[in-house]
Amino acid sequence: MLDIKNLYISFKTPEGIVKAVNDVSFNLAKNESLAIVGESGSGKTQLAYSILGLLDKNAEVQGQINYQNKNILSLSEKELNKIRSKKISIIFQDPMTSLNPYMKIKQQLNEILINNNGFTNDQATKESLRILDAVKIQDCKKTINSYPHELSGGMRQRVMIGMSIICKPEIIIADEPTTSLDVTVQSQIMDLFNDIKKEFNSSIILITHNMGIVQNICSQLMVMYGGKIMELGNTNEIFKKPLHPYTKGLLETVPKIDEDYKKLKTIKGNPINMINPPTGCIFRTRCSNPTHECKNGKTYNALIEKEQNHWVDQCCVNCN
Repeated sequence: MLDIKNLYISFKTPEGIVKAVNDVSFNLAKNESLAIVGESGSGKTQLAYSILGLLDKNAEVQGQINYQNKNILSLSEKELNKIRSKKISIIFQDPMTSLNPYMKIKQQLNEILINNNGFTNDQATKESLRILDAVKIQDCKKTINSYPHELSGGMRQRVMIGMSIICKPEIIIADEPTTSLDVTVQSQIMDLFNDIKKEFNSSIILITHNMGIVQNICSQLMVMYGGKIMELGNTNEIFKKPLHPYTKGLLETVPKIDEDYKKLKTIKGNPINMINPPTGCIFRTRCSNPTHECKNGKTYNALIEKEQNHWVDQCCVNCN
């Protein structure tokens, strides 16, 4: 359904060219859920924005983003607007900056239905209430007549999820949907995504830095670092047998209930400078066991299928 091939995204800045996404390829099938995981600055969000043509004007994009046999990168703004919300929707990271603070929730939900589906205001209100009920908001009538600042963080996120599904899109992109929410609300939001997937048959792309929330919702997992894919495959298989040291590091940072921690584990070093990345393997400056060739920048990153449908960067497999 969604097929991304050899995607490159870069930005011209006064300091130099930022290579945010570097030769990324993957596909998303109907009713499939994919988690894209990595630290801040790994290219996850820019990749998500490119799917809807939401990148900043200084972005330079190469490659293909094929949806319904059309390359999204070649579409006009008018053609993109026919896809946004109706076919592919996005839940942005911070509901307070995405919701209009001067409009009640009713106006914001109704506006989508009136503009995209041709609903009357009464029809839109009825459907908006149904959607709020679908995202497990208890007092829908009170919520729909509230302003965003009158709702809790969890409630605002539920409203944003409702806005994303109100036109029944085929693909929902969720960009860090549990940021700033407590653990209990995070769990509720993840359960909600599972319910949505079943009820609306939507495919989901979950963008997150938190490995702890992906296993129960996403069937596929893609680990990114420095704009590149480090590991890609079935989520359960990667959790059982991670092959890349970065994936292993991310999993080790997730607290476990049955373990006594004096100090949480971390991944050594810092994310790379995206303007001036290291030569050769981009992970070599943080690798715990680099080969002589890798340490001296004489290797390169490329995905290989190490096991069936389990892809990993060849350089780091050789090192570890």
